[in-house]
Amino acid sequence: MDQIEDIAIADPKRVRILDGAMRVFLAYGFSRTTMDDIARAADMSRPALYLLFKNKTDIFRAIAMMVLSRSVDAAKMSLAGDGAFSERMTRAIDEAFISMMSAVVASPHGAELLDMKSSLGDLVGCWRGGLVEHIAAAIDGEAARNGVDLAAKGLSAQSLADMLLDGLEGMKARISDAGGQRQAAAALIRVIDLTLKAG
Repeated sequence: MDQIEDIAIADPKRVRILDGAMRVFLAYGFSRTTMDDIARAADMSRPALYLLFKNKTDIFRAIAMMVLSRSVDAAKMSLAGDGAFSERMTRAIDEAFISMMSAVVASPHGAELLDMKSSLGDLVGCWRGGLVEHIAAAIDGEAARNGVDLAAKGLSAQSLADMLLDGLEGMKARISDAGGQRQAAAALIRVIDLTLKAG
């Protein structure tokens, strides 16, 4: 997870490049985007861009790292916030999972960008690990607050967090619109919430 979290302390010039490149990738797709396009979007020269990134694939990976880092941070903040467990979990899933992908999915080149996910396996694995860690901690906290012994039910906070993320991955394959995804996510969260109730 350290690799994902390191982007949070990146220098402002690098973040400006990544934000500009993200806009260009969404507008033109990965294959049609050039380093010149990215340099213009970042308001810098192409030689200056090459001092920080060797090619657009390097930039794409850095964008993925930045987006995934922001996603984990948003989930962590939502889970630590106020409100009932289901409300905090719903906010976390919406910010880290559903809303994060909405700009990409809405782009005319979203499918091309999502197809590149396979080249980001290591980053996606770190992202998922970070989400599972924070979700499991929230589940553990709620179980303790409610006096629920998950082990006695044959469960663990880790297994429930994994089940939630597995369910969300499957939901994405079946439901493309954000509203439908939010409804399906709410149902998954409700099942976990009921599991965490005493009695």
